[in-house]
Amino acid sequence: MPQLGARLLSLGELSPEEAYDLLDRALRIAAPGDERVANESEAAAELALLCGHLPLALQIAAALLVLDRDKPVAELAESGDRLLHLDDGERSVRAAFDLSYGRLPAEQARLLRLLALAPGPEVTDEVLAVLDGADAPPVRVLDALSRAHLVERGSGRGRWRLHDLVRAFGVGVVEGDAGLLAEGDTARGRVLELYLRWARAADGWLRWLPGKPAPERFGDRAGALAWLDSERAGLVAAVQWAREERYADTAVRLSQYLAEYLDWRRLFDDWVTVCGVAREAAHRAGNRAREAIAWNSLGIALRQTGRTEDAIDAHIRARDLYQFVGDGYREAFAWGSLGRALRQTGRTEEAIEAYTRARDLFQAAGDRPREAMAWDNLGTVLRETDRAEESIDAHTRARDLHETAGDRHGEAMAWNNLGSALWEAGRVEESFEACAKALERFRKFEDWYRAGQTLSNLALAYQRATRPTEARTHYLQSADAFTRANAPAEAAQARTRAEEVTP
Repeated sequence: MPQLGARLLSLGELSPEEAYDLLDRALRIAAPGDERVANESEAAAELALLCGHLPLALQIAAALLVLDRDKPVAELAESGDRLLHLDDGERSVRAAFDLSYGRLPAEQARLLRLLALAPGPEVTDEVLAVLDGADAPPVRVLDALSRAHLVERGSGRGRWRLHDLVRAFGVGVVEGDAGLLAEGDTARGRVLELYLRWARAADGWLRWLPGKPAPERFGDRAGALAWLDSERAGLVAAVQWAREERYADTAVRLSQYLAEYLDWRRLFDDWVTVCGVAREAAHRAGNRAREAIAWNSLGIALRQTGRTEDAIDAHIRARDLYQFVGDGYREAFAWGSLGRALRQTGRTEEAIEAYTRARDLFQAAGDRPREAMAWDNLGTVLRETDRAEESIDAHTRARDLHETAGDRHGEAMAWNNLGSALWEAGRVEESFEACAKALERFRKFEDWYRAGQTLSNLALAYQRATRPTEARTHYLQSADAFTRANAPAEAAQARTRAEEVTP
């Protein structure tokens, strides 16, 4: 349409610095003395971000500021809605997207709409194929959308993303048409089912013990973790679809298969989000058993983020719901989790009672690995109440039960705790040997957080034994392990302690 002065504009985004300069330059061209962008640099950066760093949106924002010389940059930034509806009377972001979308062939328009509904900021080839309802990703259609600057390559090979404003436009198109909405709902359902199947298999690998049938889909535990890492943002976003009734049951089940992974990777904010959504959905559906699971999982996440009193309340709610539905086995989990939270607040006698209840219920159910965990937890709180010999006995029982069950990771935790109990009893060399066994196993599992804890314990023991060189070495190794475990506060503390060691 050259007679109208129209031209195609690239939707490629600028860098934050380029976007800022575009705003500043546009205002100074209109009025050389206009220093609003320079004087409100933070607001200008926010405005550029709301524009998605897209040239068209930035040009329209600048035009609105030029038209009203008294308007602060911050005022325009605060009025945005992602500025999708930004309009200066001649140009609008929506109009530009409408024009681009209207020129697309049907198969490209359909894929763009489906991509806008995908969970998370990026989508893999695999998930894209499921969205499309095909056996393989539509590479030819993707390439065409990429050339039109409507789809971008993601952070790695086989990953795709939409600019936030393009995504918002696509969602708006779908929501405005009942037929497209039904098509999108079906596509999202397919993605949710895919995530459920694969997350179940990945969770199975994280919990797998030698001698048990190997879970499906992944070759080993490392492969399962790699998939979870790559899909984490999408998985967490998909669980939040539980707010919609049609997806609630599947999304709640998906949340349960993410708990072990989110705990393992110490992604506690994601865990709180996932559990909170699942708990609300289960409560709305009247599913008290699933609600109890969500409450207990939420309590663990809350405790890890320092909200211990809230965690205690969550575990009590879970325990009471399990008792209400008559599930004694899962009630044992709630007792064990409650014990950890009570111990963290210093309520040791109540913690001993909770761990004892958990141990007895697991023992009655014949679950030896869980019984071992309860023994191990009980041993820790007994040590803290100066009952060293009882603590050593409890950790020894835990170690032997884990070993019999083939749970090498649980065995490592028991060795570590046994080392602490032996130290308290004055059995120093035995303590060093126990911690070394724990460390060896944690490293094999790439459990860097617990490896960091064990190294810190060893460092402290060497420090007390007046062996400063070994103490410093182990503190520094502990800092490295905590860094790998995404625990910067613990890493910093370990480095500080290394510096404080005196020869």
